[in-house]
Amino acid sequence: MSFWYRGNPVTSRRDPLPHDVTADVAIVGAGLTGLWTAYYLKRARPDLHIVVIEREFAGFGASGRNGGWLSAELAGSRDRYAAVHGRDGVVQLLAAMRGAVDEVIAVTAHEGIEADIVKDGMLLVARSEAQRARLRHEVEHERSWGAGSADIHELTAAELGRRINVPSAVSGAFTPHCARVQPAKLVRGLARVVEAQGTVIYESTEATAVSPHRVTTTRGTVTAKHIVQCLEGFTAGLRGQRRTWLPMNSSMIVTEPLPDTVMDQVGWHGSEVLGDSAHAYLYAQRTADGRIALGGRGNPYRFASRTDDHGRTQAATVESLTATLHALFPATVDLRVEHAWCGVLAVPRDWCTTVNYDRETGIGMAGGYVGSGLTTTNLAGRTLADLVLDEDSALTRLPWVNRRMRRWEPEPLRWIGVQAMYALYRAADLREAGSDLGATSRWARVANAISGR
Repeated sequence: MSFWYRGNPVTSRRDPLPHDVTADVAIVGAGLTGLWTAYYLKRARPDLHIVVIEREFAGFGASGRNGGWLSAELAGSRDRYAAVHGRDGVVQLLAAMRGAVDEVIAVTAHEGIEADIVKDGMLLVARSEAQRARLRHEVEHERSWGAGSADIHELTAAELGRRINVPSAVSGAFTPHCARVQPAKLVRGLARVVEAQGTVIYESTEATAVSPHRVTTTRGTVTAKHIVQCLEGFTAGLRGQRRTWLPMNSSMIVTEPLPDTVMDQVGWHGSEVLGDSAHAYLYAQRTADGRIALGGRGNPYRFASRTDDHGRTQAATVESLTATLHALFPATVDLRVEHAWCGVLAVPRDWCTTVNYDRETGIGMAGGYVGSGLTTTNLAGRTLADLVLDEDSALTRLPWVNRRMRRWEPEPLRWIGVQAMYALYRAADLREAGSDLGATSRWARVANAISGR
């Protein structure tokens, strides 16, 4: 499992589904999407009988293994969302994402969930001229979609250095719309709150198929007026859904606590999260107990949409992430890496998140967060709750609602395409790092064409 469970271990599991049951709402997956959906449904309608079905335990998947970025990042192309719903709808969705950061923080405070949340924003670093150009374009792109200077702005290398010391940095950017969080504490705390509201969570119960008003599991059948499917990267495990989303693997390492001498050299005294502008990008946070947790793509995809082996990652991936850590912060070269793990996330064919509900079949679903789900799950859960309750609200009119989803190609095309995409991105990063190239490498442009990003 992830490092996040080290001080918060899962010592027992909730009871599995005992037999066939009937409910008003059946939620498949006890990650953050499912739990947020249950939370807001119960707030609106305390009388609803809601059950949650979970193969392992609440927070087993990406919800308890991610990098701890409570960010306003929205997966996918804004132009793709706008093509159907118009520019104003996308601007509203982006504003809703920024608001969702504060909504999560407010709920945790109200419900007494202690998850090490500190809203110090996000730092993005450019370590080459090509990355600098991409980062500048990203800031301009955000401004073109309604963000102001208070929402995101560029930093010179000197300004960045006053917040964090990355010797190879040539520039940076900052957005305040992000908080550091300990994700396992968040998801486990939310599970306890949802149970206190009256929702029943059945663990060690694998859903094998979802059909209209029916969830088939290894322990019985759940019949409900509304079925909400919230499996993200594990969606491929359901009958007939292997090509719905691509399960992408992402890995992390965490160091021992940084000694004061090392911390002084790193200079990371705030709680900002840290990312970069590479194609094979990284994500990092300084944990509440003074460690660096850093992640990136390792073995990104397993043939036939197989998912990870309970969070185990490969030695080569650990070595690669450790090398990245040392390149960012040379002062960490003698620190121990104390834990490594991986998690699975869902990638749609067009890389855009979807929240769907079909009133005729009673089936809803949300996901395709592409690694930006910690905040998105909250907004998606609120949206699903309104859709289930047949509310005509600002949330149900957001441009990610009821989008048509293209399926991924069959194997072996899927595997070949993903391996080629990441090989090209790695080649592009090497090309850009080893030159004064002031524009994105053509290898990355080819990878973008293959991926459909």
